[in-house]
Amino acid sequence: MTDGTIHLLDPAPFGRVIPAMVTPMTHTGAVDFDAAQRVAKQLVNDGADGILVNGTTGESPTTHMEEKVSLVKAVKEAVSVPVISGAGSNDTAHTVRMVEQTQEAGADAVLVVCPYYSRPSQEGIFCHYQAVDQSADKPIIVYDVPGRTGVKIALETYRRLAELEHVTAVKDATGDIAGAVRKHLETGLTWYSGDDALYLPFLSIGAVGVISVAAHAAAGPMALLAEAFDNGDIEQAQHIARDIAPVIEAMNGTGFQAVMAKAALHERGLIDSTTMRLPNVGPNDAQLIAMHEALADAHLL
Repeated sequence: MTDGTIHLLDPAPFGRVIPAMVTPMTHTGAVDFDAAQRVAKQLVNDGADGILVNGTTGESPTTHMEEKVSLVKAVKEAVSVPVISGAGSNDTAHTVRMVEQTQEAGADAVLVVCPYYSRPSQEGIFCHYQAVDQSADKPIIVYDVPGRTGVKIALETYRRLAELEHVTAVKDATGDIAGAVRKHLETGLTWYSGDDALYLPFLSIGAVGVISVAAHAAAGPMALLAEAFDNGDIEQAQHIARDIAPVIEAMNGTGFQAVMAKAALHERGLIDSTTMRLPNVGPNDAQLIAMHEALADAHLL
């Protein structure tokens, strides 16, 4: 039996609004697991219904395996929503080890980025994910972000990936909405927007949610946007998208998402230290001011 209500969105197996959470660090650069638990709890209280750790915004290139594993355990202990762990590298053997260890630590799914820098062929991309699939017990989310990896995943490769046992979803940060339509329809994979600015447009072509940087401050409005869209209230969804635009621009416009996400948490009073590991450096005074102004403009302070 159903209540007869029409819903436009498909179910979101890992959550609908998923912050790509920063990795809080002490002033000395050590991972602050207590702060990570506090932040994760607050993001869920804000409206997030999934958490991603060990992603790019979590400074995954500079954290070590034991830290990644401990972070999964800490956040799983703190929240009851699905916890996804980034587990990608341009080295397939290293990726396999990360997948094995983070899923053993309790991750509900793993986010595996397309191999970066080495620019493999489409066959190489498929074989990379095939090797990961053979070692996985949990769902795999393909992370397609050609602006960072230097390579695009072709439609035919997506068709092949969809046949792998554990590949179930995609974080699409290609900016290619037209391409996403065919990829989603022809593979049946669950689609997530990987771009805050395209959240609403991606919902309109079948995405179920967003893996987000802006959700460090705007998880509540982003959840309401999805709810409005799901209920067919497109005008309200558009209104919310306009309201949170200043925060999305402040966090993503300069390209320093991890830096500005820590700035947002600092301005919200959720972290004291904005320390980052080189080559990233924490937000300067101008960036903190810009983030504060954007949060104020969006009525999120």
